[in-house]
Amino acid sequence: MVTVYVASSEFVEGGAAQARALGYAAVPAVHVPHPIQDRTDEEMRALAERALEEILAAVTG
Repeated sequence: MVTVYVASSEFVEGGAAQARALGYAAVPAVHVPHPIQDRTDEEMRALAERALEEILAAVTG
C-alpha cells in the first residue's frame, strides 16, 4: 500500500505524534501552508498543485 498524509503546517508535530501512536511513524507527510479552512476552492487547488511534486516524491521515493 502506498500512503502519504497531507496536513497543514500547524500540524507537523501533532500529525507525527498521531502517526506514531497509530503505528504509522514511517508514513511520509507533506505539509501545506496553514490555515486552510477559510481558503476558496481555487486557493485549495493552487495549494494542491504546489504540493503535488512533494506528494509524488513521497509515494515513489
